[in-house]
Amino acid sequence: MIKKMINKTLLAFSIWLSTFGFANAQSLTLDNCLEMTKQNYPLIKQYTLIEKTKEYSIANAQKGVLPQFNVAGQATYQSAVTAVQISLPNMDIPTISKDQYKLYGEVSQSITDLFTVKDQKEYINANSEIETKKIEVELYKLRERTNNLFFGILLIDAQIQQTELLKKDIQNGIEKTNVAIANGVALKSTADNLKAELLKANQRTIELKATRKGYADMLSLFIGKPIDENTNLEKPHRQLFTNTINRPELRLFDLQKKSFDVQGKLITAKNMPRVSLFFQGGVGRPGLNMLNPDFAGYYIGGLRLNWNITGFYTYKNEKKILVNNQSAIDIQRETFLFNTNLTLKQQNADITKMQELIETDKSIITLRESVKTTTQNQLTYGTATTNDYLIAVNAEDQAKQNLILHEIQLLMTEYNAQTTTGN
Repeated sequence: MIKKMINKTLLAFSIWLSTFGFANAQSLTLDNCLEMTKQNYPLIKQYTLIEKTKEYSIANAQKGVLPQFNVAGQATYQSAVTAVQISLPNMDIPTISKDQYKLYGEVSQSITDLFTVKDQKEYINANSEIETKKIEVELYKLRERTNNLFFGILLIDAQIQQTELLKKDIQNGIEKTNVAIANGVALKSTADNLKAELLKANQRTIELKATRKGYADMLSLFIGKPIDENTNLEKPHRQLFTNTINRPELRLFDLQKKSFDVQGKLITAKNMPRVSLFFQGGVGRPGLNMLNPDFAGYYIGGLRLNWNITGFYTYKNEKKILVNNQSAIDIQRETFLFNTNLTLKQQNADITKMQELIETDKSIITLRESVKTTTQNQLTYGTATTNDYLIAVNAEDQAKQNLILHEIQLLMTEYNAQTTTGN
């Protein structure tokens, strides 16, 4: 009975342990890291500010079509007033006072702004999109930095694994040497050479793990998540390469040109006649009746036309400035595409080079493995020295390290090329 309880307890504990271990196992893909980097970067907070600014600006533009209210007053003293220099019997013609007063309020409704507010809102939206796209461009620049850190860790992980294989080969050599020593065909000191090389391999592992920690700490800052030695970075798949450029910078250039088009509409609207309805009411001395010397109320209503034609002094130059700005954007776009295509050609050449090197690495590894195996067997019979074996082992290890390096470099170059094209 006690034995069954113990077995059940051990079973439950093993299930909990496996579940706990699975829950705490962390695996990261490159796509995860890229997305988390984008979301964790402080600049992402500016999206909210841009959206709020756009909302406030559009609300202000919409309020521009609301009736405008104005209250004004004045008190004046003038040197002369209108007087009727005629004397009529039984009629007293009043004299207007030289001190005059006026207090009035006016409400006006612009008719022109009802048609221009649409262009103002379009201009606000265009500027908001430009600012948003600028942030997207800055965030996009983080992709290559994240790629380099991610593939740097992958390379170190692969080098650590290869170093472990190297240790096994050295350990096998030690065991073979011990057999030779036991058979009297080798001296006891011959194993020391291999043991020293094993210690060097252990030192290499320590160095690689320290370097990995440095890369992991930097990547952790980018993604905002902890990364330790147990975090597994999944090796990404090969990418289908395309030369079609789809970078956010191109959309930024398009938005900037669109903004200049809207500015052209606003310049035209600014120099057009402005028509509005108005109503003015107030009290003054005199009122509208200039012959009444007492305070009197009054009102005026009607249609008002205002045309500031001095704007045409600069109208043509303002239009030419917009044309020049659009041409500047075209030049920036052309320069960007030129530099991007130049980078792509270099990356294409690097990809081709890496593919050829990998095929050569595989052939070299096959030959080096054959030499190592032969030398390892010769150790047992004392026909090969430990130096001979170490030379063979290190040559094979170097060939495998080269393959690892070239494979990771190929993947990194492919993903950097994908980042360059924006696909």
